[in-house]
Amino acid sequence: MLHKLSGMMTGGALIALACASPVFAQGSSGDLMALDGSALRGEIQSRYDEALGLTNDPAIIAGDNNRFTWASQAKAQCGIALGFLKSDTKDPVSIGKCADAAMRMRMVPPAVVVVAPPPPVERPEACSQPMAGIVFFDWDSSVLPESAGQTLDSVVNYTKLCGWNRLVVTGHTDRSGSDAYNNALSVRRAQAVAGQLEGKGIAQGVLSVSGKGETEPKVPTPDGERNPTNRRVEITVQ
Repeated sequence: MLHKLSGMMTGGALIALACASPVFAQGSSGDLMALDGSALRGEIQSRYDEALGLTNDPAIIAGDNNRFTWASQAKAQCGIALGFLKSDTKDPVSIGKCADAAMRMRMVPPAVVVVAPPPPVERPEACSQPMAGIVFFDWDSSVLPESAGQTLDSVVNYTKLCGWNRLVVTGHTDRSGSDAYNNALSVRRAQAVAGQLEGKGIAQGVLSVSGKGETEPKVPTPDGERNPTNRRVEITVQ
């Protein structure tokens, strides 16, 4: 009984191995084995010629796929099969491998879908302007007026949007008062503006603070004249 079971298992194993071998490969190998003579030779030759062409095709050689590998395999196995056929021998191993490799080399890989990057975001025209904002002050004051909030919010938004990494905050005064007093006042005004910008999210390292006193009036006036246009802090992009 054990001897019979062993024999049955051995037979089953042999059948499984045979089915897994290239001789019994599914697809066109069975069709080729059913052919004889010139018909078989023609089919093998056509696969060989196709494989030869692919192995010499620069696009296939450089392509990022396995077609070149299978074409090389098909060329070799179909060549062996043709060699056997010259002596009228139908070699099932080389024919099966020829058919399998040829089938695989004909499998065109899926097209690579290239997703175009989104168009660049257009920079607002304000990003190319040197003046980011200007704040006007009351006479003899370094206290920010309520109207400055909207201007400073705009500066913060554009700094982030435009990628500005250097803002120069420069204080100015009108020509009333002494030079020494106006120099100090212009610095206090610039510091007040810079402090508000930092509080709104601008990094301290982005800001450069200075004061010009009354030396660079926006509107030229006689010495001692009060002029609201000259009492200002300018925020420029560097």
